[in-house]
Amino acid sequence: MASNYKILVNMPISDEEVPDLRELIGWGRRDGDFPALFQRCNFWAGVRDEDNRLIAFGYVAGMGLEHGYMEDVLVHPHFQKQGIGEDLVKELLRESERFGLEIVTLTYAPKHAGFYQRCGFSECPGGIWRK
Repeated sequence: MASNYKILVNMPISDEEVPDLRELIGWGRRDGDFPALFQRCNFWAGVRDEDNRLIAFGYVAGMGLEHGYMEDVLVHPHFQKQGIGEDLVKELLRESERFGLEIVTLTYAPKHAGFYQRCGFSECPGGIWRK
């Protein structure tokens, strides 16, 4: 399902907007990540509503070589289930191709497997190290 919202790559985003969105969906704010994230990731994309509020965000990090890592795919709770998340992920993948990335990985909770498969990802084994 396609949304009626425009996905913008590398759109201007103020330092508090992503932490505010993270908090709205129940994640930690991570205020210290901004603005450094915008300077260090390969690219990001976002969506604004008719009142110019940030309602969706995601980014692809990496070293700018052949592999990128998609992270923080966020959609405001009032705008979920409208196709915005799928449009956002697909736009991030199109930008990954334009950027020259051949592989994009991400991690997700098992309940989101169907969503990411619809976006073009295939499941694969992996591992994670956490401090």
